[in-house]
Amino acid sequence: MIMDIHQILKRLPHRYPLLLVDRVQELEKNVRIQALKNVTFNEPFFTGHFPHRPVMPGVLILEAMAQAAALLSFASADTDPGDDTVVYFAGIDGARFKRPVEPGDQLVIEATILRVKAGIHKYSARATVDGELAAEAELMCTMRKIS
Repeated sequence: MIMDIHQILKRLPHRYPLLLVDRVQELEKNVRIQALKNVTFNEPFFTGHFPHRPVMPGVLILEAMAQAAALLSFASADTDPGDDTVVYFAGIDGARFKRPVEPGDQLVIEATILRVKAGIHKYSARATVDGELAAEAELMCTMRKIS
């Protein structure tokens, strides 16, 4: 399953400047997802992080991985989240940052479901640039109705 930005906007509640997934290249329900984030100099965080050497904040790389994982969760549950369902972070383990992500980079995000138990989804997630590991973590998320 491939998703363009229009399909992503239907599934995630995030909007500019916090929508951090531009495209889904691969999605195997209940297994894995591969998504893209095109990093451009126009991102608002670059003006302050850092003006002399722009670097994407690690917390936003983690957020991009979580958004990809959320797309996998919604697709795996065969549900259209609509406006009343969101995926919240429940935990982050083993986050490691291996290289800076700079304007012009294309972040390739991969998330694999490790397990789903008691409403908690656990993923192994990685973000790479040009095949080089930029960040990795285990993410735990939960899906909730908000209305």
